[in-house]
Amino acid sequence: MKNLFIFLAAVLQINLGLASEINLYTSRHYASDFDLYKNFTQKTGIKVNVVSGNAKALEKRILAEGKKSNADVFVAADAGNLGSAQAKGIFKKINSKILNQKIPENFRSEYWYGFAKRARVIFYNPEAVSENEARNLNYEDLSNPKYKSKIAIRSSGNIYNQSLVASLIVNNGKSKVENWTKGIVSNMARDPMGNDRAQIIAVAAGKADLAIANSYYIALMLSGKKGPEQKLAANKVKVAFPNQGNRGTHMNISGGGVVKTSPNTNNAIKFLEFLLSEEAQQHIVHNTFEYPMLDSVQPNSLISKFGTSFKQDTDTDVSAYFKNQKEALSLMKKAGWK
Repeated sequence: MKNLFIFLAAVLQINLGLASEINLYTSRHYASDFDLYKNFTQKTGIKVNVVSGNAKALEKRILAEGKKSNADVFVAADAGNLGSAQAKGIFKKINSKILNQKIPENFRSEYWYGFAKRARVIFYNPEAVSENEARNLNYEDLSNPKYKSKIAIRSSGNIYNQSLVASLIVNNGKSKVENWTKGIVSNMARDPMGNDRAQIIAVAAGKADLAIANSYYIALMLSGKKGPEQKLAANKVKVAFPNQGNRGTHMNISGGGVVKTSPNTNNAIKFLEFLLSEEAQQHIVHNTFEYPMLDSVQPNSLISKFGTSFKQDTDTDVSAYFKNQKEALSLMKKAGWK
């Protein structure tokens, strides 16, 4: 009789959807992620209900829903977005040995976990900048007057740039970064415009010698997914990994955490743990071209051809980005960074 009650309780729980789904709020915009969710469902029987949108909009929605929110997992690109959600009390702490063991400490916090890495690198025109010069560049060097009117970069409102400048504040201090931002503005080849791919295209078109953008964009362009013109442009530029002689290249993450009001917490933890499986990591690197969080998984060949053993900045905790982003934006705006 006891076993019958257990069975009936399990059936009732499944019928009510209490043990068979998660509600995922995500600002990632990759169609390939939906295939990843399907794989998770096939393996676990847990359905993934997806709510997509801008990170800030999703953050506001969860806060507006309050205790009635059925969000289980919040996923975002950039540690700054995750730090913002943490500061507003959206996440709750969970206990997962798998996540803590697989993810280095600098790529997670007590509330959220990185599952993919992206590097903010320098793209250069090999006809204008030598390989030796590019290979020895630091982010700090980009404010040097020798690069006046030669740099393409996105606006100060871009969170990737805010996180980069925040990391520079952590490593170099406010005073030095204030001067650096002034130098960067002076060295811009044009007013900031467009996305990261637009900066790479500017270098390919000879409108700039150097550009700062995230690593995976070059692979996305080389893959042909953005059309033949962008593939042609991508083949005209090369990649340099900054700060190889000191702390290493600035790294950021895609990551997620369990929402405080989650009605399906156990399933939410299983989902985050799945994203750190070799299967999921392989899917990510071959579709979004991000760097894997697991050392056992190799990057996609389209990005690894530029280098697989570059030195990553693993000393700067990515959770420090949000803490310094307001200061970073203030310095950028003060310098006239549009």
